[in-house]
Amino acid sequence: MNIFRFDSRFDGSSAKHAALALVCAVTVLAAAGCGDDSRRVSSPAHPHPATRGSVVSVTPVADLDAKEVAARVAKAGIDATQVRYGVRADRIVYRTVDFKGKPTTASELVAIPKNDDRDLRVVSWLHGTEVYRGEVASVNDESPDRATALLFASTGRAVSAPDYLGLGKGPGTHPYGNPKATVTASVDALRATRTFARREGRGLDRRVLVSGFSQGGPATMLVGRALQQGADPYFRPGALAPVAGPFHLSGFEAAAADDKVDRSSLYLAYFATAWNRMYGLYGAPDQAFRAPYDKTVETLFDGDHKASQIAAALPRTSKQLFTEAFLQKVRHPTGDLRRNLEVMDTTCDWRPDVPVHLFHARGDKDVSFTNSLRCRRQLTAKGADQQLSDVGEFDHSTTILKALPQVVREFDRAR
Repeated sequence: MNIFRFDSRFDGSSAKHAALALVCAVTVLAAAGCGDDSRRVSSPAHPHPATRGSVVSVTPVADLDAKEVAARVAKAGIDATQVRYGVRADRIVYRTVDFKGKPTTASELVAIPKNDDRDLRVVSWLHGTEVYRGEVASVNDESPDRATALLFASTGRAVSAPDYLGLGKGPGTHPYGNPKATVTASVDALRATRTFARREGRGLDRRVLVSGFSQGGPATMLVGRALQQGADPYFRPGALAPVAGPFHLSGFEAAAADDKVDRSSLYLAYFATAWNRMYGLYGAPDQAFRAPYDKTVETLFDGDHKASQIAAALPRTSKQLFTEAFLQKVRHPTGDLRRNLEVMDTTCDWRPDVPVHLFHARGDKDVSFTNSLRCRRQLTAKGADQQLSDVGEFDHSTTILKALPQVVREFDRAR
């Protein structure tokens, strides 16, 4: 659930975002258009404002032909040979609920292929850990997750890529690793995607192809299970393809507490501050963080600081950042912490009705390959149709780049 994709952004450098000529936000509840883009504004009569998954606004963010898509995908480091169609992409703000069940809104990127098919398979793409709300696919033109969505859409599929709660254009802070919020934001994003596709004259197949990287790996299994259990009356899982997921979260956090994970202090600080907001891990900051960091850490993880800024403000090790008492609590969780971690340790402990193809790299030093081995064991014990592919001796960030073409081929085989 929980791993940062640290590339050049971690050391403070960041790609300049390409300026978009088309930045016309369209509020779908209004009857008026914007310029000549009238196809964006049709809406059902008398939409219920509180309906989960109902569309609040639509903002076009990309309109690319196949060559432009291939160039964008290749620039992200992904093999572009599977690109077939141009793609239109929009940022959609939709209604959902927070982890307490209270109404809120969230955003997603929806990508639609520029082909003649009226009925489309749909991919739910679930991204990895992001600390900065402006780094997600619906907002950042240079986001690797936007390139991923463009790739899937260019193969002829509709794509729903939720930003999750508290990221992108969603209010508040991200409830990092909360299973309920992960499911509701993702399922409601699918509902919004279906509504939007209908307005485009396109239909979506009910069998959802779900994939995700890192944090999105356990999210893939959570969303797949929810769909199989009837979380939505229309959608069902079609195939599941998690990539490099931390399926043993308690083990990962314990390793971070022992500084056995690169950038352990940052990983564990994100976990600690987010889970404290949700579950109350400590009473006061100085119970978890050493001085002087106890005065600053919580403000860093507000969604408005980039990973490079946070990394520069923290020590490199958990031993320097956290109190020994808190590290012991993470190493040996009890009570509510143990119960909440157990939920994230068992995201693979069920029997999907559809194939599950796990992808990971043995060279991954952020999320150990043992996480996917654990997931496979749990699935095997339940009698699931599963397999695990080792994509090679690559680091965490490269794992997804190498896995994506294989995920596309896996989805090509899905029925």
